[in-house]
Amino acid sequence: MRVKWHGHSCFEFDDGETTVVVDPHDGRSIGIKPPYLTADVVLITHDHYDHSASRSVRGQYKEHRSRTGKFESCGIRFRGLETYHDTEGGALRGANTVYVFEMDGMKICHCGDLGDMPSPKALRRMSGCDMMFMPVGGVYTMDLEGLRQLIIEAAPQVIVPMHYRTGGLTIPVMDVEPFLELIPEDFVLHVGNTVDITKDELPRMKECWVFDL
Repeated sequence: MRVKWHGHSCFEFDDGETTVVVDPHDGRSIGIKPPYLTADVVLITHDHYDHSASRSVRGQYKEHRSRTGKFESCGIRFRGLETYHDTEGGALRGANTVYVFEMDGMKICHCGDLGDMPSPKALRRMSGCDMMFMPVGGVYTMDLEGLRQLIIEAAPQVIVPMHYRTGGLTIPVMDVEPFLELIPEDFVLHVGNTVDITKDELPRMKECWVFDL
């Protein structure tokens, strides 16, 4: 499977047959380079402009916007988990859908703009993922203590930080360094913009992969 970061919370997953894009943005609205995206499936975790710009995606894709429960699209089984964008049950910023799915034998969890600890039921569905994509810039999402607890309880094999400050980004979030202080230095890898990975190549020890634009 190929995993590519397009900035902010936008990731592309390609197993050679199907391409899934999660939380597309248009670049210009948030101050970074516009992504070049073609997809078969587009997943949107919530309807904020920096996560829902499906118009920037090419192809005859199937779009799933804040869809919860089990569903199948282009032969891939997905589960959308209802969570919240804030610590007030969605009263401040609304709901957020965490997506869990499997591609190329690997269990993927994209947390969107998770703002509070998921319910025990949702947490069980998220637990034991091979790769978990977590918003780490704070302000609009979980704070560092909440993220630390989520890592302990969900125990992903590979943590991928997202939704943090990068060059040009106009959304006022923190940079990635405070989050990385939670991770032992030897387990942090800077992997570039794109990773090609198979199930057999996953690390034996838990790691944090930092993508770059």
